[in-house]
Amino acid sequence: MAEPISFPGQVEWSGENPGISLKTDPDGPFTTLASFFRVVLSPHGRGHALVLLQSPGEADAPGNVCLTDNEPLARYLVAGFVSSFGAWRGLPGLAGLRYAPLDSVATEGDAGSTYSEVVKAPGMEVTLTWAGLGAPFCFALAPEHSATGRHHMPSLFVGCESAGITVNGRALPGKPLPRVVAGHAISTAMLAFSETWIRA
Repeated sequence: MAEPISFPGQVEWSGENPGISLKTDPDGPFTTLASFFRVVLSPHGRGHALVLLQSPGEADAPGNVCLTDNEPLARYLVAGFVSSFGAWRGLPGLAGLRYAPLDSVATEGDAGSTYSEVVKAPGMEVTLTWAGLGAPFCFALAPEHSATGRHHMPSLFVGCESAGITVNGRALPGKPLPRVVAGHAISTAMLAFSETWIRA
């Protein structure tokens, strides 16, 4: 009988976590950041959260918001995970994040060509779109190489050629930049499905 591939430790959450990180100047800081969560299992149950920084370098900017239908889950994700993501670490905008309820979440398109998440809240509609999607690939990061430095992270990623964020129909500035993940050339915008964070 073949030996199974196992990840010792405690499963902390599992679900989806596609993201978009944009720059207007390739040599400058990120100008717009979005991390979307569709969580199916966690200590705080199921739920959605869209963490959006329209002014990453500014604390308490009104455009820095987390839209969620489960605020305890959203705060858990921001404190324990988002705050450790490379592009987000130490940002004033994240420290002053405002939490607000969402009304609905809808997926549009498909993961083979163009894919969108549409999040609606009172007075606000945010659309995240990934286009020119590549071949999916599955990988697992050891704890020392994960964003937190504490978790195994098996995941399925789909890279894209372009991505954008609109708020109430207005396109936010910036474009994703090329990067390499697990030997695959993708960008700073990607779909992340079947993502599980396991405390080592």
